[in-house]
Amino acid sequence: MATITSRKEDYSKWYNELVIKADMAENSGVRGCMVIKPYGFAIWEKMQRQLDQMFKDTGHENAYFPLFIPKSYLSKEADHVEGFAKECAVVTHYRLKNSENGNGVIVDPEAKLEEELIVRPTSETIIWNTYKNWVKSYRDLPILINQWANVVRWEMRTRLFLRTSEFLWQEGHTAHAHEKEAIEEAERMLEVYADFVENFMGVPVIKGVKSPSERFAGAIETYCIEAMMQDGKALQAGTSHFLGQNFAKAFDVKYQSKEGKQEFVWATSWGVSTRLIGALIMSHSDDNGLVLPPNIAPIQVVIIPIHRTDEQLDAISKIAKDLKIELNKSGISVKFDNRTEYKPGWKFNEYELKGVPVRVTIGPKDLENNQVEIARRDTLEKSLVNIEGLSVYITELLQEIQNSIFKKAKERMNSLITPVDTYEDFKKVLDEKGGFVSAHWDGSIEVEEKIKAETKATIRCIPFDAVDENGVCIYSGNPSKKRVLFARAY
Repeated sequence: MATITSRKEDYSKWYNELVIKADMAENSGVRGCMVIKPYGFAIWEKMQRQLDQMFKDTGHENAYFPLFIPKSYLSKEADHVEGFAKECAVVTHYRLKNSENGNGVIVDPEAKLEEELIVRPTSETIIWNTYKNWVKSYRDLPILINQWANVVRWEMRTRLFLRTSEFLWQEGHTAHAHEKEAIEEAERMLEVYADFVENFMGVPVIKGVKSPSERFAGAIETYCIEAMMQDGKALQAGTSHFLGQNFAKAFDVKYQSKEGKQEFVWATSWGVSTRLIGALIMSHSDDNGLVLPPNIAPIQVVIIPIHRTDEQLDAISKIAKDLKIELNKSGISVKFDNRTEYKPGWKFNEYELKGVPVRVTIGPKDLENNQVEIARRDTLEKSLVNIEGLSVYITELLQEIQNSIFKKAKERMNSLITPVDTYEDFKKVLDEKGGFVSAHWDGSIEVEEKIKAETKATIRCIPFDAVDENGVCIYSGNPSKKRVLFARAY
């Protein structure tokens, strides 16, 4: 049976072991890149399906743009290139050839590209170069496009799902006739993310805006949702950016207004990635393995038979298959694990490790008593339930588990928000308690950088619901109008 290092003993080791032992992902032969295994990918597919529907429900369409970006495109928006320059992978040649000494292949020096190509770290530049051809009149707007893709940001220190050189994500890119529309779009998509992360992933978030130094490269405003992990570190769960006219001006994307004037369009971009799987793991899981909210679990219910004879298995199988059909009608995913090469105890451990929300066990005595044993993964509680009305009971239990998982995470997050008024208390809370530290900041980038250098804590967000209150900055003593949330983060 798989045993995992406890969270208390070594949180980082617990996380890495859990990802591998739950068969979600593994390191690949390419340094810094991961292989997402079928179980991990099934979780991503479920996230993808739900988000994709939410995007379409808000009027967006999917498209696909090239993986490669000409280097000159990245030079057109100064803040953008500066933000990503150190993370870019560059293609310089287009051909290999056999080496003369017969030892494999070498890069053909004759096949140098006239202009280097960047493997996309994000797609604003290639997309805005394309939009230039799509937009002529106000009638062509808005453009509401989403892309599901992979991106590359060269990372030296990687961790499965949380930070890898290549990762999967979606990126929305929209163009609007008016500033107000673009701001509304960026805010709307942040609400979509918050809805998804809270109601499907069961992870509570704080909505707000980033400080100027934490904004997306090239954005006027970055809206964010911040989540809190069990170890007291924050994780950025999604961002939405109001890009103003920066990219429209860089790529000369104009439209003719109703009045006949040539105007630059207004832009947004927004994205979430496979790091959401890391957030899911670190928000809910325990020392026994994954704890998955039913709304995002690939297998929501597993049925395990306990039997000695084939006749017993046949009788149990009939009940199990009827239950599976009944639950499937309600859109619930069910696995009936009737493999005989594994003992029931091994299966219990396996599905506990994989975080399956509900386990149904049926043995010969259960059949005699017209009942089954139900075990819920989140609390590990077991109960005997009558076979009559079982599908209704399980359906309601799944909703209860979903609500319970969110409630537990919400209470934990709230307990990890600590207001402080002095820099000494600020450092003490970071070191001894962790979590979000709510403190006054004078708005200067210099102070923000000094706090980051001294404590490794950054401003995670300026919450939308932060109330105006007169105070003094914990670091400079200068006047401050509201508190912001600092934390150490992934």
